[in-house]
Order: sequence, then structure tokens, then C-alpha cells
Amino acid sequence: MTAAHSTTPTPTLSLFVTGTDTEIGKTLVSAALLRGFAREGLGAAAMKPIAAGAYEQDGVWRNEDADQLDAAANAPLPPALRTQYLLKEPAAPHIAAALENVSLDVARIVDCHTQALRAADIVVVEGVGGFRVPLDDAHDTADLAKTLDLPVLLVVGMRLGCISHALLTAEAIAARGLRLVGWVANRVDPAMRFPDENIDALRERLARQYGAPLVGIVPHLQPASPDIAAGHLDIAGLLQTLHGAQR
Repeated sequence: MTAAHSTTPTPTLSLFVTGTDTEIGKTLVSAALLRGFAREGLGAAAMKPIAAGAYEQDGVWRNEDADQLDAAANAPLPPALRTQYLLKEPAAPHIAAALENVSLDVARIVDCHTQALRAADIVVVEGVGGFRVPLDDAHDTADLAKTLDLPVLLVVGMRLGCISHALLTAEAIAARGLRLVGWVANRVDPAMRFPDENIDALRERLARQYGAPLVGIVPHLQPASPDIAAGHLDIAGLLQTLHGAQR
């Protein structure tokens, strides 16, 4: 295990990052978490078990989100351990997998996660799409999070309609028996009207109904910067919550 600061071994932490939709900043927030955890002296690794949308470079298939996570992690994992399923088509996973005749095996992902836990102090697992995106005819991303049995961080893309999307996602997380350990407001729409009022509405409801604190508000960043975003997150508070969830 990397970056140890005590002679007493502590269990590796891990969390599952999901979002209210696709393209709302899960990767930016996941990368920011990795930067923040590294600043706290932890060896931080990332998994993007399923990535849909790949490009070829020098004979190697790559994914932009997975590359961003690698760049942010200070304990990066081998590509096969970081991303078990790199699908070429930028589509819902069950569609992209069907096009390639690939079966998305959750057990394989769980095994890789177990290996990742041995290589870092904390492992950030980024989901694909929203919380209920199908993986096949019988399973979805929620099933993956449940099988991994990880605390969940919700990224809310701040735009019109986000309150309902966030509350429905939080309800789905709780329905699977998973703990929502916090949420991040990401200002994806700089022209959104009444953003502060929307954030306040969610802050009150998510805290009261699920005990989930607001971990941070990420401003609209062009270009996106995990280092800047990390400065807007309460990393120490999140770590304290994760340690509590582990007990």
C-alpha cells in the first residue's frame, strides 16, 4: 500500500461516483477527488470499469475519461485493471456491448476492484452514465454499485430539471441499500437561472432525507481543471465520512 503514514495498517477506502445523467462532470469530479486525496497524502487509484466511446492511437484503443483519471491518480492502475470493458461505440453500455458481442461480467469487475484495493489507499470507481443505465437485459449500473457494496457520491449537473433528477437518483441509491455519502453540485450550465436556490433546495432535502452533505460546488470551468475543482471540494470532510461508513 502506498503513502502510508502509520505503522498500523488501515483498510483501503473506496467509493462509487455516479451522476444525475451523462455529460454532467462525473469524470471531472472523480479526477478532482483523486487530486484531493493525493494532497491528503493518500495513494489514490481510479477505476472506470466500463467506458463507452474509444479512439485508436498508435494501435492502442483509448478512452478520454479513463485517460483523465490516469492523469489525476498518483497510484495509477494498469489499463486492464482500470477499465475492464473499453467499448468503441459512444452509446449506452448494453448497446455498445451488443455491437461488439461483449458480455459485461460484473464478477470480473468485482475481482479487479479487489486487486485495485491492494494497490492504493483509496480507489475511486466511476460509473458509466446515470445510476440506472442498463448493462444488459437484466442488470444496470445500480446492480454494479450494489455488488461492489460501496458508498456512493452523487454528481449533480446544475441545470434546469436537476432537482428532480437528483432526488430520483438519491431515492434509487437508497432503494438498493447503499449509503449516499455526499453530493457535488457541478455548474455545467453557466447560464442557469437561480443556481443558488436550486443548490439550497437540494442541500436541505438530501441532508434531511439521506444524511448526505454537500461536498462542494464546482464552478463552470473552461477548460475543465481537476486541480481547480479539487479546491472547491471538502476532501477532509468526505474522508471522515468514508471512514465512518467503513465502521
